Amino acid sequence: MNRKYTLMLAFSAYLGMGIAVAGNPDRQGEAGANQLIINPWARSAGLHSMNTANTVGPEATYLNVAGLSRVSGTQIQLGHTRYIAEINLNALSLAQPIGKGGGVFGVSLVAMDLGEFEYTTTENPEGSGATFSPTYFNMALSYSHLFENKVSVGVTGKLVNESISNVAARAFAIDAGVQYVTGENDNFKFGIALRNVGSKMHFAGEGLSKQLPNPGPVSYNNTYYERATAYELPSQLNIGASYDWLLGKQNRLTLMGNFTSNAFSRDQLGGGVELSIGKNFAFRVGYKAELDEIKEEATIDNGISGGLSFSIPVRKGSDTRIALDYAYRQTKIFNGIHNLGLRLEF
Repeated sequence: MNRKYTLMLAFSAYLGMGIAVAGNPDRQGEAGANQLIINPWARSAGLHSMNTANTVGPEATYLNVAGLSRVSGTQIQLGHTRYIAEINLNALSLAQPIGKGGGVFGVSLVAMDLGEFEYTTTENPEGSGATFSPTYFNMALSYSHLFENKVSVGVTGKLVNESISNVAARAFAIDAGVQYVTGENDNFKFGIALRNVGSKMHFAGEGLSKQLPNPGPVSYNNTYYERATAYELPSQLNIGASYDWLLGKQNRLTLMGNFTSNAFSRDQLGGGVELSIGKNFAFRVGYKAELDEIKEEATIDNGISGGLSFSIPVRKGSDTRIALDYAYRQTKIFNGIHNLGLRLEF
């Protein structure tokens, strides 16, 4: 069995490295749907998403879906992100084990709240008092399988939507990931995750139509439709590793590192540390840097991050627990990013 796991891991690493070197720096800034790379979950956000190797539970559907299957029971997770410029994200995710074979299904929904905008037209450039709210969301269905606690693999299919009342763009994307655990106490972990690989998006709808006069001798209006240029999704590859130091029977200190290859932006490198005290408390800090960064160009959320978690049983001796997570990410502009999370474990 060890030979099988080694071959699976080697193949995943080969595939990942092939994708990692395939990026083109000339394509930076050409992708859209960047809400797909905003982390809505507090535990991994506190580590600046450097935990590709050891992310677990419902929030693994964002970073590395292979970690979805490393749960002992049903988990429900809610997330709220106070992003920059009064933008908010709300997220819901569920992990549900299926039988005793090591399979876990996951469902997640992430919606971005951009607030209200004044409705203007060419006829009323100052607005008429009406407002509208753009709809940005992605829905995902995931499956992950755990093989004898050593190797877990997973895949996610998700629908991406950006729309207003009369114009919309949609796409379908796939995430895939693998995690490998080894060591005497399962304390070394390795993970690879490929995210946001899918179809192009382009806007279409009645909002792109125009009424223009007929160029011929007969006087009437024709309806013309503009063609919007298609754009790519922000694909990325994450490769990470972590190591656990066991401090007594219940406490743990984890060191982790991660490399992110972005198809449409600069690559990133970073790491994090997490201290877990029993099942009740965890503290984490992370750092992420952008490779070949240009100092004159402001990046959103590279730098320091931190977070903590509190988890308590609903009653003494119960396996059902409720947990509260918080994370903060430094930003070079604006006032930082805050994440709040609520978890229920059954």
